[in-house]
Amino acid sequence: MKRLVTPLDDDIIRELKAGDEVYISGVLYTARDAAHKRMIELIEKGEPLPFDVKGQVIYYVGPCPAREGKVIGSAGPTTSGRMDAYAPKLIELGLKGMIGKGLRSKQVTEAIKKYGSVYFGAIGGAGALISSCIKKEEIIAFEDLGTEAIRRIEVENMPCIVIIDVEGRDLYREGRLKYQIKDEI
Repeated sequence: MKRLVTPLDDDIIRELKAGDEVYISGVLYTARDAAHKRMIELIEKGEPLPFDVKGQVIYYVGPCPAREGKVIGSAGPTTSGRMDAYAPKLIELGLKGMIGKGLRSKQVTEAIKKYGSVYFGAIGGAGALISSCIKKEEIIAFEDLGTEAIRRIEVENMPCIVIIDVEGRDLYREGRLKYQIKDEI
């Protein structure tokens, strides 16, 4: 397992390969589709984002409310494809990582390759486990979105897998190809 500490830089990104298992520690920002839409609207208006995306990692999650004595509730990843319309612009602005689940579009993969970013997969259905890695959280923007508000969270040893690396290798697509039956005609 590789251990990563955020923020990420180009040297770290270049070392990661699709299939690498990693533990991520440091600050992450949470955002789902409603928050992404608002961030893009801010960019289009020339207004500042709620946080500087350069070198940062966004975790696609809308955590459940915390139970008494807990920092946060269940915090499993959401489907990343819902952010595909917005991700390329954020990657262009310096976003170095995204954490979620599921396939990404060709446009996201191309932005990852062009601007030097990485897509990590977190295990769906493991929200309770992942929440134990979150040590602090605070809402920093769009509180009216409830669970989809942007949060600044601090994580310790959050388990992820590199799904798409800076060279565009995609673990999901390559894995599927290994097991497809090829006609021999």
